[in-house]
Amino acid sequence: QVQLVESGGGLVQAGGSLRLSCTASGRTFSMYDMGWFRQAPGKEREFVAATGWSGRNTYYADSVKGRFTISRDNVKNTVYLQMNSLKPEDTAVYYCAADSTSTTPGDYDYWGQGTQVTVSS
Repeated sequence: QVQLVESGGGLVQAGGSLRLSCTASGRTFSMYDMGWFRQAPGKEREFVAATGWSGRNTYYADSVKGRFTISRDNVKNTVYLQMNSLKPEDTAVYYCAADSTSTTPGDYDYWGQGTQVTVSS
């Protein structure tokens, strides 16, 4: 079992940056692959990025490649999503999830409660 808590969301102007954090409970965090998803109003939840347990392997949606960076600190039980050059279309609730690197939400067993990111134009 793992519990996930996201933080770091907020309101930012287009072109700005935010860093999301997702902190996990439990001593086995380092064994979990981790992912970030987002869901905008009226849209399905979509894959953003994922990382393997070691952090060496990372995966990104085409829409965020080159702008977002996923990383993790297994000592702090935390996975991060650094978001640069934000666009209004990045506005969504962002969720972290474990234990997969899949692009399919149903492949993940655990989810956080989400954090709102709003990008103004």
